[in-house]
Amino acid sequence: MRLDDRRVVVTAAGRDFGRTLAIRLADLGAEVFLSARRLDAAERVRDEIRGRGRQRVHAFACDLTDAASIRAFAADVARHTGHIDLLVNNGSRYLHGPDLLSATDEDITDTLASGATGTVLTVKHFLPLLLESAQPDIVTMVSACGTAGHRRSDAHDAFYAAKSAQAGFAEILSARLRPRGVRVISLYPPDFDNPDPLSAEWDTTPRESGSTLTAHSLVECVLFAVAQPRDCFIKSFHFEQA
Repeated sequence: MRLDDRRVVVTAAGRDFGRTLAIRLADLGAEVFLSARRLDAAERVRDEIRGRGRQRVHAFACDLTDAASIRAFAADVARHTGHIDLLVNNGSRYLHGPDLLSATDEDITDTLASGATGTVLTVKHFLPLLLESAQPDIVTMVSACGTAGHRRSDAHDAFYAAKSAQAGFAEILSARLRPRGVRVISLYPPDFDNPDPLSAEWDTTPRESGSTLTAHSLVECVLFAVAQPRDCFIKSFHFEQA
């Protein structure tokens, strides 16, 4: 699948899966608008992508716990383009700790703000640009922790709460935006391997039935969903945990 006609926004793309997704989408021809909490982190990924000969990539700072920062990010992107085709809500702080008392109030607040409030505000402020697209999609990287009844992660209760908020938001958003032609797609992966997409490990990490889920497969799920005809609304991908 080629993405030469797509303009894509990826949040929290300075490292981990956000970086992976930004690199892979750019490799397929998309124009990528990537953000990270710190501008220098976003610029490092931008420069990695440009080093691969992909020049249509832009870096921005965006703190998902700060409403003003989200608004500024959307406004900056709007100065570059009149529409975006794909918004990837990748940003959400992870917080470890199976004991509610193990985290500070500040860490809990930050976790909820980035994953829950940050996702809602990001969609709100990029929705006008999405509605200008002929093929608008919103993809949210939720987590198995956002699935009702999931108990297998050692993530903190606040992370579970943030992911449950994302899941509920995506559910109602899918119903309310479908009449406007916007597809809302959620991924609910368990812990997964994220080999560096610029290393040999990207193609050599095992992907058999007994293997841990890989970022490679998650990227392919995203590509599969956005490649479908516009009458095909794939709401979610759920994965069996090995």
